[in-house]
Amino acid sequence: MADMGSLFRRKPPRDRLVTLIRKPGCHLCDDAQVVVEKVCGDLGVRWEWKDITEDQRLHDQYWEQIPVVLVDGRQHTFWRVDEGRLRRALTD
Repeated sequence: MADMGSLFRRKPPRDRLVTLIRKPGCHLCDDAQVVVEKVCGDLGVRWEWKDITEDQRLHDQYWEQIPVVLVDGRQHTFWRVDEGRLRRALTD
């Protein structure tokens, strides 16, 4: 039988996925991308970006919050990305 503690351990950084939801011409989005690229690059975390103007579902859900950062599909933050907070979310 598996140890219950091992069932609830977080995934290692290399198994995580960060998604940046952004739009063209958004300076906050550009700032967020710099932080996401740095943290993910340092930790070996995969990341992607999605353009909110090309996805109606994302537009409807996040329009007033962009940029939005998702970690493993769950909203982590919006507007401004704190490097330390994102790093902790991916390693704790």
